[in-house]
Amino acid sequence: MLSRKIILASVASWGLMFGFATDKTVAAINHEVSTTEFRPIQQPLSIKGAVTIGGLGLIGLELWWFLVKKTKP
Repeated sequence: MLSRKIILASVASWGLMFGFATDKTVAAINHEVSTTEFRPIQQPLSIKGAVTIGGLGLIGLELWWFLVKKTKP
């Protein structure tokens, strides 16, 4: 069975390879698209607030999980 380090290293290397490949593709596409094509979409304030509160809640949950939670022996 493959060790955990080998699996993580292979996933990281694949991510870097695809990341660099798509970066060049995106750079080539961005030269063809004009900036006037994109317009901001106005979102309701309630949706903005819900997304912000949800994100802060998830960040708080992650901090609690790694910093505060006690492990049972």
